[in-house]
Amino acid sequence: MKWQGRRGSRNIEDRRRAGGGKAQVGGLGLLAILAIGYFMGVDVTPLLQGGGVTSGGSTEITEADRQAGEFVSVTLADTEEVWADLFRTQVGKDYKPAVLVLYKGVTQSPCGGASGATGPFYCPADQKAYLDTAFFTTLSRQLGAKGDFAAAYVVAHEIAHHVQNVLGILGQANRIRQQVSQGESNAISVRVELQADCYAGIWAREVQARFGTLERGDIAEAMNAARKIGDDTLQKSAGRVPMPHTFTHGTSEQRARWFERGFETGDMRACDTFSADRL
Repeated sequence: MKWQGRRGSRNIEDRRRAGGGKAQVGGLGLLAILAIGYFMGVDVTPLLQGGGVTSGGSTEITEADRQAGEFVSVTLADTEEVWADLFRTQVGKDYKPAVLVLYKGVTQSPCGGASGATGPFYCPADQKAYLDTAFFTTLSRQLGAKGDFAAAYVVAHEIAHHVQNVLGILGQANRIRQQVSQGESNAISVRVELQADCYAGIWAREVQARFGTLERGDIAEAMNAARKIGDDTLQKSAGRVPMPHTFTHGTSEQRARWFERGFETGDMRACDTFSADRL
């Protein structure tokens, strides 16, 4: 992905110098905790604060941090331009962009604490996406999803939740989830997440058509990332037997297929996971 020297977004809230301690854990322990926290929607920060896990208070901004922040800013700017146009042409409404909060270690949101354990997430209460760019390292080294467009896919997926929120989809889904059983709630969550993957695919298509910044292998990187963070793959990697009733984001095959569907069609109507008979 060609991103260096390109326009960044003004909708970045950089909290990295004001961050708290940074929880550290390695190997399969980190993978298991991320699987529980990020993909089950549970704040597992307390798990990182005990059991031999150490934490430090450094908030130094390294050169890698600086570059990651610039990369996210450019990616966010691309989402803003793409979705503003798609809302005009496919929705007939104005698009109000999200704010993306960069933090290092831990921070707070109206949706709860954010840390390396929770992974990137979108909070509809303040219409902000939260991201510790250290997750990109986890994505590459622990989860096996390498490449800058794999990281761009993560940003695009979270902004896709903002798109759902602006459209009223996310609010309606969350209201229903509060009224049904845990299993039914999980099933609704899967449809929400797969639609976000599909929207991310639409974004990738528009980035290529509008900016011409995709490079050979970029789409493959995004689809590989989608596969690596499927619920079934994460549960297997954490040493667990996949349990479909606990899935909240969809299988690896589903995530990659819905991303591909968005990329191939470019049509938001094609991303209606809630009416789909087959996910």
